Amino acid sequence: MNIKRLLCCLALLLPAPMVLADTPAAKPPAQRDATTFTEAQINEITSPAVLNRMITGYERLDDQQRLAWTLARMSALHPDSGDLRMLLALTYAKQGDKSKTYDLLLKMKAQGYGVDLKDDPRFEKVTGTEAWDYVVQNLQLNLQPFGEGKVAFELPKGDTLFESIAWDPKRQKFLVGSVRDGQVRIADKNGKLSEFITPADGSGLWSVYSIAVDAPRDLLYVTSSSTLYFKGFRKEDFNKTGLFKFKLSTGKLLGKILMPSNERTHTLSSITIGKDGKVFVADGLLNEIYTVEGDALKLVVANPKLTSIRGMAISDDGNTLYFADYALGIFGADLKAGSGFPLAHDTTTLVLGGIEGLYWHDGTLVAIENGMSPNRVIRLHLSKDGKSVVKMMPIDAANPAFDLPTYGTVVGNDLYFIANSQKNHYGQYGDLKDKDALEAVRIFRSNMHFAWNEKGISTGNAVPIRQASPEEGRKMLQQGPSMQPNPQAPAPAEKKGD
Repeated sequence: MNIKRLLCCLALLLPAPMVLADTPAAKPPAQRDATTFTEAQINEITSPAVLNRMITGYERLDDQQRLAWTLARMSALHPDSGDLRMLLALTYAKQGDKSKTYDLLLKMKAQGYGVDLKDDPRFEKVTGTEAWDYVVQNLQLNLQPFGEGKVAFELPKGDTLFESIAWDPKRQKFLVGSVRDGQVRIADKNGKLSEFITPADGSGLWSVYSIAVDAPRDLLYVTSSSTLYFKGFRKEDFNKTGLFKFKLSTGKLLGKILMPSNERTHTLSSITIGKDGKVFVADGLLNEIYTVEGDALKLVVANPKLTSIRGMAISDDGNTLYFADYALGIFGADLKAGSGFPLAHDTTTLVLGGIEGLYWHDGTLVAIENGMSPNRVIRLHLSKDGKSVVKMMPIDAANPAFDLPTYGTVVGNDLYFIANSQKNHYGQYGDLKDKDALEAVRIFRSNMHFAWNEKGISTGNAVPIRQASPEEGRKMLQQGPSMQPNPQAPAPAEKKGD
């Protein structure tokens, strides 16, 4: 594996920040007055960080026209973000621009989005037309439940915060990990729990964030971090995180690899294992991926433009590691060639943002999208080279059991996953907001071969994300445009409704 080359290639996967193409007489970018920017000037900017600051500034100044231009530019750079499109639609609606509002919402419907806007007061200025009624009805259609999956069993209600699940084929039972008490429990197919591994055993486990089973080698891998959500949190353990290896059959600790706790803040949050036993672990905070080599973790993927690495999956041949960035979509790392690539797809019909869990099955990728409205499980059929999506098939969508589905485990042709994560019941400091609001954790079963021979949604017009050039990479913008209003600049003209 050419790791050095892989890191270099991944560094150019995403659009890099760059300065505006100023004429020699122009002011430095840090001093340019963003309150006078034209749409064309805004469309030259490729830095998400700069655009974010501009969005904040235009919102503060109530400059709706430039806010719309900036949101449109940001959406173009992040075609897999539905949140950005909805913000843009709301901005158009606030301006009373019916045409742009309707057009954008219908495009979102074509991407699979569903939302009920019937009585949403934020769209008041664009309501009252037959066209609006048509838009509302079409968006509501995507909220109808789809698929044949169902709840397989439930885990008991309680202050446990189960965020990981794995299948043990030898026991024919599940393993579930708790963020709150650091335990790994055994769960049967009826949801009955029994103790297996606890911090009291001397393992040193803290919050359990992911678990993975390597049954042929009788191994269990666990990522654990000392967080405020852990009820046994100690100040001296702050910023400690590691990968723990246990004997699957007995639960005996075989070893652990801890990340340095006196440097950057790490959180090892997800694991995947190849058929050859190769282990990959992601740091969801620093957005880095490591592989296990001996008794150490070796960096494989690092890119400062990544926002939040979630699920990972390895192809059967072990040559390609796929990983989901929650905001940016799916990327791949060719481990044999030492190169990286964004998974190309037609963004007019498919959105790959908001993916939490990602799994390889029978030559396809199966993804759990909880950042999508409605929540859904989808199957991605890939091109022969594995670098683009040629067809997407929804497996289960808008199921009433879905309330923030997160991670799962493959059992034959089925995907068992947590359908209603309880993490939103906790505050940022690990405090339980309302014990009575907690629910039993629903474990949902989706058949990954559902509608296997159906046409699905074609994404053959896949266009890869534009890669940043070395020149753009050198022009990293350190400071955004000025958001101070120019007293001599005319106020933007008020746009009239259609």
